[in-house]
Amino acid sequence: MSGTTPCWIWKTEAEEFPARSRFGMCMDSPRAGGRYCIDRRAYYGWKYESDEERARLTSWLIDQRRMGEDCPEVTRGVLEYSRRRRPLTVHERADGLLQEVSSELSDIADVFENRQDESHVEVQRRLAHCESLRIREINYLISYLENQHWIERDGPGQHPTARYRISVDGYARLAEIEEAVTDSLKAFVAMWFHDSMNEVYDNAIRPAVEDAGYEPVRIDREEHLDQIDDAIIAALRRARFVVADFTHGDDGARGGVYYEAGFAHGLNIPVIFSCRRECDPGGAPRHASISPYLVGDGRIRRIPQGADETHLCRHRRWATCRMNERFSAWLAR
Repeated sequence: MSGTTPCWIWKTEAEEFPARSRFGMCMDSPRAGGRYCIDRRAYYGWKYESDEERARLTSWLIDQRRMGEDCPEVTRGVLEYSRRRRPLTVHERADGLLQEVSSELSDIADVFENRQDESHVEVQRRLAHCESLRIREINYLISYLENQHWIERDGPGQHPTARYRISVDGYARLAEIEEAVTDSLKAFVAMWFHDSMNEVYDNAIRPAVEDAGYEPVRIDREEHLDQIDDAIIAALRRARFVVADFTHGDDGARGGVYYEAGFAHGLNIPVIFSCRRECDPGGAPRHASISPYLVGDGRIRRIPQGADETHLCRHRRWATCRMNERFSAWLAR
């Protein structure tokens, strides 16, 4: 049963709705930017040290929703990450406010008010989307947007209570923002879903991803209501990087793994490749640095590849480099 409850993050008014089985509470909070779920360990065992930490967690939630996750899941790992997350720059905060006021408009020529009542739902959502704690910060960002010529006043009203509309330059800026890559803690795992692969996943891939500070997503172990193809595409778009394992059985290569790796490359998402030594990776990209491994006697051992992998790793994002090192370390056990 749904009802009104204090937002776990901000203690402002929110609407509670039925929680998923492993989550302590789910709610829709304007001050947190929308819907989210929080698991029991985080709900009962976490204390914030500052409002700035709450604001950074709220920014993370908003990032996840922008990547298509309607109700992000807050765990202890997410809370630890958001505590270390850097604050948004003033420019990024202005972008967030511009995106939010754009979502409020019914058409491109519509106007919006810069309300000054922090209890108003519209203001709470704006505070959430620009990582702000007070109305005066929104007022400053409104001036920033106006100075950038991304919004323009509608009529003779005085700042900060004037009415505004988004300018042509503002809509051009929104188009640029849509192409930007946002932060994510998800790592998509593309692999053969066979019982013989569970040992590799559970003892090497999954713990390596988690040790690197990310959450592995193996689509056959996820709950979803969509068609499987739609769920895969949505998960790939939300991923910070992809682990593609080309191991296959006697019936040949797994076409889905190649498709998912190629789709990730098309989105400029880094891909880490692996394969059992006895398998032919076949159609893997020519530039791919593939980590081969052996499985036997309950152990998973990586086969060293020499300098080429190190050279490639230096040219990857830091997150992927770290993941590659962790992955190699787990395979070496």
